Amino acid sequence: MDKLELKALGKINLGLDILGRRENGYHDVRMVMQTVYLYDRVTLEKTREPGIEISTNLSYLPVNENNIAYKAADLLQREFGIREGIRITLEKHIPVAAGMAGGSSNAAAVLFGMNRMFDLGLSEQGLKDRGVTLGADVPYCIMRGTVLAEGIGEILTPLPPLPKCYVLIAKPPLSASTKTVYEKIDKEGVGSHPDIDGILAGLQKGDLQQVADSMGNVLEQVMLEEYPVLRKIKDVMIGAGALNAMMSGSGPTVFGIFTSRGKAKAAAARLKRQTPVKQAYVTNVHNVRRK
Repeated sequence: MDKLELKALGKINLGLDILGRRENGYHDVRMVMQTVYLYDRVTLEKTREPGIEISTNLSYLPVNENNIAYKAADLLQREFGIREGIRITLEKHIPVAAGMAGGSSNAAAVLFGMNRMFDLGLSEQGLKDRGVTLGADVPYCIMRGTVLAEGIGEILTPLPPLPKCYVLIAKPPLSASTKTVYEKIDKEGVGSHPDIDGILAGLQKGDLQQVADSMGNVLEQVMLEEYPVLRKIKDVMIGAGALNAMMSGSGPTVFGIFTSRGKAKAAAARLKRQTPVKQAYVTNVHNVRRK
């Protein structure tokens, strides 16, 4: 196999809680993650010349060792002594620096793809073990679906799938540094913890409304203070019929859960009229069939 095209799917956090901070700077978290069908296209091609080449449709992204996809390829090349080169093409559609794990998903796709292309024989767990050395979200992006993430995000437990729904994803014209957001929460402390157990109970019962009612993100608390536009986006979504709306990850992407595609599309149109949002996508969730 000399060429492989993959879909690197984004994620949202239905719940995100911080339990503490470790000495190494990582945080102990408890999160409910959900894959959504908004994705980057990742193309891998073998090259005769050794090394790693990266190209992307976004001019401001690094195409060297500062790109996490490059780091993923370099990790496997070094460990397995791969002499052939690899060309990685990233066609980006997931909003960048937006709390949707776009970079982590790209890295996961490279690990998964090179494992197949070069017959490395790594299991899913083997891929996840290597992925966590690149970033806390990478193991989840390998696993996908509806998942409880604990530890620093690497302890993953599959959950019953989120009931059928439609997700409106909106990215305002600002970017959030994950490091800065976590530093702010370290300084100010967690105000109130989200009802993660309520989300889990809702998933067990297949009750979409209970899941939506229980959603919460501790990082949202500090972001809403600094960026009032995020509250405006949430209010517009809920006013347009969302069961609930919340910031994903460290933001600034906001998503809303809807029971119909029509309502979600109408909400997207309203967002573009009433807020500075330019990137708004209506999609559905991606649930993995477990063995």
